[in-house]
Amino acid sequence: MLVPASVAGIAQSAPSQPADGPPLHFMVIGPPGSGLAQTEDSVESTGGTVVQSWPQIGVVVATSQDTAFAEQLRGQPGVQQAGVSRDFAELVPSPPAAQTHAAKGMEPLEGTVEPPASATADGEPLEPEQWDMPAIKAAEAHAVSQGSKDTVVGILDYGIDPQHPDLKPNLDVSKSVSCVDEGVPNQDVEAWAPTDETQAHGSHVAGTVGAARNDVGIAGVAPNVTLASVRVVSDEGFIFPEFAVCGFMWAAEQGFEVTNNSWFVDPWYLWCDRDPDQKAVAEGVRRAVEYSQSKDVVNVAAAGNSNWDLSKPIRDTNSPNHGGPTQDRRTGPDCHKLPAELPGVVTTSSTGVDDVKSYFSNYGIQSIDVTAPGGDANQIPDTPSKNGRVLSTIPGGGWGWMQGTSMASPHAAGVLALIRSTHPEMTAQQAMGVLKGQADPVPCPTHYDPDGDGKPDAVCNGGATGAGFYGAGMVDALDAVHG
Repeated sequence: MLVPASVAGIAQSAPSQPADGPPLHFMVIGPPGSGLAQTEDSVESTGGTVVQSWPQIGVVVATSQDTAFAEQLRGQPGVQQAGVSRDFAELVPSPPAAQTHAAKGMEPLEGTVEPPASATADGEPLEPEQWDMPAIKAAEAHAVSQGSKDTVVGILDYGIDPQHPDLKPNLDVSKSVSCVDEGVPNQDVEAWAPTDETQAHGSHVAGTVGAARNDVGIAGVAPNVTLASVRVVSDEGFIFPEFAVCGFMWAAEQGFEVTNNSWFVDPWYLWCDRDPDQKAVAEGVRRAVEYSQSKDVVNVAAAGNSNWDLSKPIRDTNSPNHGGPTQDRRTGPDCHKLPAELPGVVTTSSTGVDDVKSYFSNYGIQSIDVTAPGGDANQIPDTPSKNGRVLSTIPGGGWGWMQGTSMASPHAAGVLALIRSTHPEMTAQQAMGVLKGQADPVPCPTHYDPDGDGKPDAVCNGGATGAGFYGAGMVDALDAVHG
């Protein structure tokens, strides 16, 4: 039976919490500025603990051992909204082993490759495998600009390998941070660096944006920009709201030009305003994104890998994803994927080498801004390996294959980095306008049937514009740098 979004709240079926149990996490919304002190007082007088406070946006991260804490806090002085920011799987000693980054949707590493001993006549040793770069005219753009060290791209993800030979030349350790300790910034390298190949996602994304042109491995879309590692993904693969808020606030305060966000906020695939917990938490994330935009940051996000039409009601059977139990709910227009569906975020769908929507990519008219190569194992490129996934850097100094809208988003972020490098006078809003204005339209396919069963697997609205699948079209690095 379908559960309406209005009754899909996490607090309603929460078990009772023993007084000496683990702390539960909450997001509390109050007035920005000095008035947030009253919000903090209310948190503490209601029995909670203030973990992190963001007066710039009126958001407090709090903990309590009481499952009814948010309900009790609503209506207290200085409290506009309050909600539990995770599900109550925190009451369980550890989430089920199946709830890992692969199970919840973060793309896994799908094979590695050894580079040739030296660069080719035309570029980096592994550049012949990078079918994705010709798709966006990266080489032609590099004749105009390879990016500026003054342009900082924040990789909000698992963290960037600080010793990788393709990433170290461009990585600014002083601007890197971890946000996964309850959303409190920690600049220790050990806190933000990935530990092994199971945490390859962030390094892979970073390489697509800005792997250095140094006769080693690959080259990124913007191989001379500065990268910053902002860890927002826990060891278990979750991006809880307080991590995301910390990441966007860090980008704002550190003066980043661009951020890449190849993830969605857990534990809900879609956050619904009719639920008071979800509404409060979504408001906190929205405020953080809006604040970063006010500081002239362009935020790019992956559309997601569920083959969902984001412009229509969606049946979500996988939330919450942090230990369950999951719910079967029909979500409507008040439900949003965070951060991809927030205003002003550049939402990116994925294509394979044939410039056709990847079989997994989310889509939707007015839900997608641009498209970019994210890979599709079923679309075969004319490369040495014939691998339709995207090749990029992975922890430990290697290179490997992944596919997903996570791999598409950093192509768009890299093009934005080139735009902001070659046109430093442009605002974030103007740079987004150039990105979309210079994209190459991709028409809707006449029959979209990637699994070959004779039935359409998605319907593309927009006809010759292709807007339903591709937004404004394929990002074009060459036209973008010319502005």
